[in-house]
This record gives sequence, structure tokens and C-alpha cells, in this order.
Amino acid sequence: MPERWPRVVHDAVTAVLFLTRIPIPWHVPDVEARLGRSTPWFPLVGVIVGGAGALAWWVGAALANPLIGAVAAVAATALLTGAFHEDGLADTFDGLGGSPERETALAIMKDSRLGTYGAMALSLVLLGRVCALVSLGGHAPAALLGAHALARFSSLPAIRWLPYARADGGTGKPFAGGVSGAGLAVAALFTAALTLLLWRGSAPVAWLGAAAVGGLLAMWFRRRLGGITGDTLGAVNQLCELACYLALLGVGA
Repeated sequence: MPERWPRVVHDAVTAVLFLTRIPIPWHVPDVEARLGRSTPWFPLVGVIVGGAGALAWWVGAALANPLIGAVAAVAATALLTGAFHEDGLADTFDGLGGSPERETALAIMKDSRLGTYGAMALSLVLLGRVCALVSLGGHAPAALLGAHALARFSSLPAIRWLPYARADGGTGKPFAGGVSGAGLAVAALFTAALTLLLWRGSAPVAWLGAAAVGGLLAMWFRRRLGGITGDTLGAVNQLCELACYLALLGVGA
């Protein structure tokens, strides 16, 4: 029975359930308790999502052109995740752009309505992702696979070392402080091996780009909000993915 599978399998499936809309045809026991332990599997979920994007790129490029392929790739990844990270990006910029006061910013971020700052951030990042994938041309499928894995890894250091900003809970609360040193190391090794395989000599530059963006965002969130929320983790994901594409373009990948 799937319910009797090893704990590590259920932890991995929990990551899939949380980060995507992929249906799982069996019951996963104690999902809430597994959320914190599922974080080392985030990069693997990124491979799944990036793989769907790569497949969509191939189909779109084959049937039409690289622009259609890039749009199809971005659309496919958003559909597979329910635009989970895109929503977090928009909410983050609505809150941080809407008020300099911590509590007011956090309250704005909980509002489901889309504001000007969020719409601008979302539009620019989506446009940036499409343009970058078009510019990457035939390298786009490998870029999608690696960037989605690295973007999901990029949230793990923030989860491990930054406090949770809300006192009343939220989507990111179960993960706060839930990344162990061993889990972070395993996720880092997996992501490093994958990106080296896909990008070879360009991988360190992409890692530096993602690290720089993730580090700057972490400092910003700590100063403005006192820590992270689920929305800010979505923003980290989206901006680090874009940073990977731009870094690869910068080295001519």
C-alpha cells in the first residue's frame, strides 16, 4: 500500500502536493507534519515543473517559433503550479510598495486583490522570463530545467535562517526553521550536480546570480518585514529564476 511506503517517499510527495497542482492518487498521511521535512525535495519539484516547461517549449517552437515556445513554457509552468509563486511575487510587491510600515505591508500582502505594484512586478517578471527564453534559443529547455530547480533551492537558505514575519501564521509558517543542515546540504548537492550537468561551465555564474538576488531579497525582507512569509518565498523563486536566465545569457549560454 502507498500509505506504507518509506517516510522519505511521503516527504517528497508532500513537496509535490504543496508546490504544484499535480494530483496524487493516494492518501499521504500527516501532510501538515511533513511540510517542514519536505523542503529538501523542493529542487526535485523544480525539475518536474521545469521539465513540463521544456516540453512546452519544444512543442511551441516546433509548431511555430521560439517566441511561441517561450510563452508556452511560462504558461505551462504557471498552470502546473497554479501560479503559486507568481501570486506570491505580486502580493510581496503590493505590500512592500504599498506601505513603509511593517504591519500595514503585511496586511496588504494578505489582501487577495491585485494592486499596481504587484501588477507591475508580475508583468515585468513574466515579460523578462519570456524574453530571456527567446534569447536563449535552443538552450532554453536546459535553462528551464536548471533554473526551476535552482530557484526552488534558493528559498531554502531563507527558510533556514530567517524568522517567520507573521505572528498569526500563513502558508510559509510550517516551513519556518524547518530546513535542517543535512537537508540543505542534500538539496544543494542535488541542485549543483544537476546544473553542472545541464550548464557545465556556465553553472557557477548562474549560481552567483541566484545567490546575489536571493541574498539581497533576504536582507530586504528582514529589514522591511522582520523575516519571511510564504509570499516572499514566492518572490524569491520568481526573481531567482529570472536571474538564472539572465546569468546564462550573460555568459553566452
